[in-house]
Amino acid sequence: MQTIICMKWGNRYNYQYVNRLYKSILRHTRNKTRLICFTDNKSKIDKEVICLPLPNIKIPNQISFTPWRKLSVWQFPLHDLKGDVLFLDLDLVITGNLDKFFNYKKGKYCVIENWTQLGKKIGNTSCFRFPVKLFKHIFDDFEKNPKYIWELYHIEQVYISDKIKDQVFWPENWCKSFKHSLLPNWPMRIWQPAKLTAGTSIVVFTGKPDPEDVLLGKWPVPKKEFYKKIYKRLIAPSWLKSNW
Repeated sequence: MQTIICMKWGNRYNYQYVNRLYKSILRHTRNKTRLICFTDNKSKIDKEVICLPLPNIKIPNQISFTPWRKLSVWQFPLHDLKGDVLFLDLDLVITGNLDKFFNYKKGKYCVIENWTQLGKKIGNTSCFRFPVKLFKHIFDDFEKNPKYIWELYHIEQVYISDKIKDQVFWPENWCKSFKHSLLPNWPMRIWQPAKLTAGTSIVVFTGKPDPEDVLLGKWPVPKKEFYKKIYKRLIAPSWLKSNW
């Protein structure tokens, strides 16, 4: 049994994101796979998804609903998690087979190399696989002094990459960033959609736009930054329509 986990809290992403993720997992796995969603609201989530309460974690209020909360999944024990577990953010689109993420470098912490920090050994935790229990100190050390660690590292994925020296990056073509890897440069993006690269199984949508924005051909910008609409333009790619 392959185990994939995700987290949903607050109002940023609704139940539809979890349901889409689950249906996409079923389409893109051949091995028996389950999805566990740690959430503060399981309303309307598909009954086949295993919904569990958000794991407890001692965390400053200012970052209690930021990606720092994802550190809670590193604790042990946690539910019945064991072996290698794959974590997926809700704002990504699965475009290819996921089984390979369980077969690659078994027993290692595997993560995306962060597209904006190439060569700096920093992972992007939109998609990572970790061996349960082996690195429980990630959680334990944070709980001992959460404010200090937060102020020292600022971003949770930087903290994790510093604490796990033998982290392994996924093959470069497996996970792509919609904005940083696939979206054409200005002004080509006005008439050319983002092209999906061969071998890519996951496309990550960091910040804005979300997948549903792209499907509408929109790139939301704050009212005070209205001028950004000049270059923040795009058209919906067919591969997104068929996978979202």
